[in-house]
Amino acid sequence: MKTTGTTRSPGAALAALAGAQFTVMLATSIVNVALPQIRSGVGLSDGATTWVVNAYGLAFGALLLAGGRAADLLGRRRILLVGLGVFAASSLAAGLASSSPVLIAARAVQGLGAAAIAPAALALVMEVFPPGPGRGKALGVWGAVSGAGGAAGVLLGGVLTQAWGWQWIFYTVAIGAALVLAAAAASVPRAPAQVSGRFDMLGTATVTLALTALVWGLTTARRTGWSDPSVLGSFAVTAALPTAFVLVERRHPHPLLPPRVLRTGRVAAGNVLMALLGSVWIALFFFLPLYQQQVLGDSPLATGLGQLPLAFANMLGSTLAPRISRRIGATVMVTGALLTEAAGLLWLSRISAHGSYAVDVLGPSILIGLGLSIAFVQLTALSVEGVPAQDAGLAGGLVNTTRQVGGAIGLAVLATLAGTATTHAATHQPHLEALTAGYRTAFAISSAVLAATAALALGLSRRRTAAPASDGPVPQPAAHH
Repeated sequence: MKTTGTTRSPGAALAALAGAQFTVMLATSIVNVALPQIRSGVGLSDGATTWVVNAYGLAFGALLLAGGRAADLLGRRRILLVGLGVFAASSLAAGLASSSPVLIAARAVQGLGAAAIAPAALALVMEVFPPGPGRGKALGVWGAVSGAGGAAGVLLGGVLTQAWGWQWIFYTVAIGAALVLAAAAASVPRAPAQVSGRFDMLGTATVTLALTALVWGLTTARRTGWSDPSVLGSFAVTAALPTAFVLVERRHPHPLLPPRVLRTGRVAAGNVLMALLGSVWIALFFFLPLYQQQVLGDSPLATGLGQLPLAFANMLGSTLAPRISRRIGATVMVTGALLTEAAGLLWLSRISAHGSYAVDVLGPSILIGLGLSIAFVQLTALSVEGVPAQDAGLAGGLVNTTRQVGGAIGLAVLATLAGTATTHAATHQPHLEALTAGYRTAFAISSAVLAATAALALGLSRRRTAAPASDGPVPQPAAHH
C-alpha cells in the first residue's frame, strides 16, 4: 500500500488504529449480555440498569464532534493516546465499582474517552493512507473491526460473565485499551496539528447539549413514556438549540462544523445514510441477544457463541468491499449491501417462540453480517470523501456522531414499538409468544428502514458537489515547531 512518508510501518499503525476502533465498538455491546448480573452485583434499579448502557452511549454520541475538532487542533496522535488512557482508566474503575453511581459515572467517562478515540483514529487512517487502493483496503480493515467489535462484545460478554463474573468484561476492555495505547504510541507517527486557531467552546457546548438532550429524551421515553414532562422538555431543548448553534457558528472565526465540510464531495449524503444504517445497527445487537436468551433460553455463553457467524460474515464482507466497489461502483454496492441486510432482517422477522438457533438465527445472521459490513465500509468512505486534511478529524467525528445518534433514535423508537406489540400480544397469547411478537416487529421495521435507505442511496450517493473555494476563514495547518 502506498502511504505517507512519515510512517515507517503502515501495517503496524493500521493494526493499532483498528485496535482502537475495535475497543470502542466492543465497549458498546459487551455489557448487554451481562446486564442481569451487573444489576444484582451493584444493586441497580430497573431505571438505573438502562443507564449502564445509556451513560456510555450518551457521552460518546454527544462529544464526538468536539473530539474530532480537538484532534484537528491539538494533534490526532495526542488526542488518540489521551483518549485511550482515559478509556482504560475508566474501564478499570467500572470493574472495581461497588455502587451504581460509581459504575454509571465510570461508563460516562468511558464514553468521553471513546469520543476522543474514534474520530482521531479514523483521521489518522486517512492521514497514513492517502486516496487510492491503499486507503480502500485500510477502510476495509476498519469496517471489519467495527462490525466485528459489536458481535465480539456479545460473545466476550457471555464468556467472561459466565466464567469469571461481570467485572471481567470491564477489566478485559481496560487491558485491551492499555495494549492498544502502547501499540499506538510505538507505531503511529508523530505529526503537527492540522489546524491553528481557537477551539469553538460555545459551539461545542451548544451542540453537545442538543445531542445530550436528544439522546436523554429518547432513552428516558422508553421507561417513562413519550408524554412525560421531562421527555417533552428535553425534546423542546433539542428543537431550540440547533438555531442557536447556527447563529454561534456564523460568528466564530473557526467554527466547530464549517459548512464547507458538508458541501464537500458526498459527505452530507454519506452521513444521512450512515444515520439510517446506525438506527438499525445498534438495535440489532440489543434485540437479537434478548431473543436468544429470553425466548430460546440460551445461556450467556451460548448467546455469545451464536454471534460468531455474524462476526465472520462481517469480516468477510469488509475484506471484499474495496474490491467489489472498484468493479461495480459505490452506488450499486451500497444499495446492494443495504438490501442484503434488509433481507436478513426480514428473515429474522419470521422468528418463532418455539424455534431454534439453527433455523431462526443462523441464516439471517450471515446475510446481515455481509450487508452491514459492506454498507459500513462504503458509507464511511463516502462520509470522508474529498475532505481536506485540516478537517479530517472533524469528518471522522461527524460520521461517528450520525451513526451513534441514529442508533440512539432507532433503538428508542424500535424498543417502544416492540414493547407496544408485546403488550398487545400479551392480552391473548402466552408470554414467550408475546415477547417474540415484539421482536418480530422490531426486525420487520428495521428491514423496512433499510429498504427505504437503499432507495434513498440511489439518489443521494450520486450527488457530487465540489468544496467551495471559501466558507469564511479557512483554518490553516499549524506550523511545525
